Amino acid sequence: MKGLTYHIPYNMNAFPPFHYFLLAILLLIAVKAPTNRSTEITKNSHAKRVIGAIIDSTSRIGKEQKVALEMAMEDFCEFSNQSFLLQIEDSHGEPIRAGLAAIALIKSHHVQLILGPCTWEEASLVADIGNKNQIPILSFADVTPNWAIEQWPFLVQASPNQHGQMKAIAAIVKSWEWHQVTMIYEDTDSSVNGVLPHLFDALREAGVRIIHHLSLGPLTTTNSLSKELERLQSGQCRIFVVNLSFLLAIRLFEKANKMKMMENGYVWITTNSMTSLVHSIDASIISYMQGVIGVRSYFPENEPHFQDFYFKFCKKFALKYPEEKNHELGIFALQAYDALWSVCLAMMESNKVGQQLLDKILLSDFQGLSGRVQFFNKKLAPGQIFQIINMIGKSYQELGFWSSKLGFSKTIAENVTYNSSMRNLGQVIWPGGPWYTPKGWTLSTIAEPLRIGVPTRSLFKNYVNVEYDLLENKSLFSGFSIDLFKATAEQLPFYLPYNFYPFNGTYDALVEQIHLK
Repeated sequence: MKGLTYHIPYNMNAFPPFHYFLLAILLLIAVKAPTNRSTEITKNSHAKRVIGAIIDSTSRIGKEQKVALEMAMEDFCEFSNQSFLLQIEDSHGEPIRAGLAAIALIKSHHVQLILGPCTWEEASLVADIGNKNQIPILSFADVTPNWAIEQWPFLVQASPNQHGQMKAIAAIVKSWEWHQVTMIYEDTDSSVNGVLPHLFDALREAGVRIIHHLSLGPLTTTNSLSKELERLQSGQCRIFVVNLSFLLAIRLFEKANKMKMMENGYVWITTNSMTSLVHSIDASIISYMQGVIGVRSYFPENEPHFQDFYFKFCKKFALKYPEEKNHELGIFALQAYDALWSVCLAMMESNKVGQQLLDKILLSDFQGLSGRVQFFNKKLAPGQIFQIINMIGKSYQELGFWSSKLGFSKTIAENVTYNSSMRNLGQVIWPGGPWYTPKGWTLSTIAEPLRIGVPTRSLFKNYVNVEYDLLENKSLFSGFSIDLFKATAEQLPFYLPYNFYPFNGTYDALVEQIHLK
């Protein structure tokens, strides 16, 4: 960051916690460090109301947010005939840079509020700085722990939380009568503490169990990723729920495709962090994501205001980022646009700053491009509708929608028919191209069979009987109890390997052997 008194050469994720603490202290020492990197949009050069924003220009999300914020400021100045100044700083996706950007915005540009950044790792540092200076922070991170809202009263989550999305995923799994899933997630605080608990709760309510976890870090090597996928490949479960950042998810699917884990029998379900950016993926990447089911935030695309915004956005985005092959927009751009409008509306109605400005923002209630904009407990109201897509061919197919408390539907309209099962949305193309529904499990190559002791001294041979076949040199097990167990095992929604073992002892002695299993 040009103009700062020291250089931060590394990605923040590479630092251990103690170094992170030291860098945070160093950041606070740099309170007066200037910055020369900013974007200004104003109706005249004498604007007194200054809004700051922190984006990551190295990511597709950051690029979309930058264009959307600039458009929002232009549109609002024209709408209100009032002057505002927008200062945009770049964090490059690194927490320490985000913190330095916040200091520059507050001390050098005297902003009254900061929008962003996009990840919780960045937002937590910015929130602490904003709180010390009584500057409201509207974070774009999709996770904000409740303790953070209490610790930093000036922090607001300007994006919906993940609870509704996790319920949609649980409803998908339940629709196809799968009872076990493997969770693949990013080893970040936001994912571990903000997303997984919601998914656990939603799956438990649906009668689904998470039997495996795979945690991947941003710096996971290709060799390490291969070993982890080999471990999952040798297991029984074939249903994978993926909650990874965009680039890490692409790496995962590329490797899974090479390892033949995108073929018949496998099921992959992605969350909003990946699915809401599929519009930016080129055909070469989609080629190794065939059959993936994705859940993403819904926004009303048929509204006249959206259509006008859409065409302007695509044109501006193409001019600003010609290297990007696709100029479509996603939910992150719309949320940024709406967030800036909520701020400008609050500032237009009042000249107050700090707590009074924050209170005014929290009273926002209007129909934005992303949907209804309202805040509850300093968090944007959770999304109630999610779109279900299926990666097919060179792009994706929109299967339908899932609505909270209503279920699945093919469209969003009045008098539409809702159903509790996704099966009613029509044919899904699964990995490998089968039309039939994957059963969700396979025979494990590493699972230890269940060892079942069978008493040889049973007095009731019709219930349990053990005989020894001299010709085959093996024990034979029969009787009602044996048949009942076998029939039950066959009805399980997953494969249960087991072996019977004759036990020539008392029943009490057999029971005592259970702890030796």
